[in-house]
Amino acid sequence: MSVFAFTFYLFAISTVVGGLFTVVSRNPVHSVLWLILAFLSAAGLFVTLGAEFVAMLLIIVYVGAVAVLFLFVVMMLDVDFAELKAEMAKYMPLALLIGIVIIMQLALAFGAWDFSDGVSARVAAPQGDADNTAALGMLIYDKYIMLFQLAGLILLVAMIGAIVLTLRHRVDIKRQNVIAQMHRDPAKAMELKDVKPGQGL
Repeated sequence: MSVFAFTFYLFAISTVVGGLFTVVSRNPVHSVLWLILAFLSAAGLFVTLGAEFVAMLLIIVYVGAVAVLFLFVVMMLDVDFAELKAEMAKYMPLALLIGIVIIMQLALAFGAWDFSDGVSARVAAPQGDADNTAALGMLIYDKYIMLFQLAGLILLVAMIGAIVLTLRHRVDIKRQNVIAQMHRDPAKAMELKDVKPGQGL
């Protein structure tokens, strides 16, 4: 077995194990740590494929930002996981049914999988003088510019929808009124008290 094959199988097994333990781990902090392992292993797979830019993006964005955010949220929130698991147990039959359907679809997809004609020649052909970062940029911003912009638009709409759905104005919460603060009268804003020695306010 060559070094490349050993590295590929090592990162692939690590990615699968990390993803599996992310789902089955009972402790949510451990789940986030297993998720970080899966991200790092996937970045290693991208490095073996020669896509160093995508690997660095995966480490910086997902491991450095998203996974750390998940970890802080899980550690800071006081969530009753016993009650949460009791609620999830009611939906276990439906979840198992959906999982079986997804596994059947994956089996059908992999059963009909086949390579296109001339794929070996295209893989062996040189890609030119451009490195993978420049080639990725030319693909995204030249050939697939419309799809890239549409994906950004969809993410923007999803973000706005999430904000609208979760924004709640409650009457029992004191909010900052910037206009009222700007138009306040300094003479009425504070009051000077002459406190005598030995006395309180």
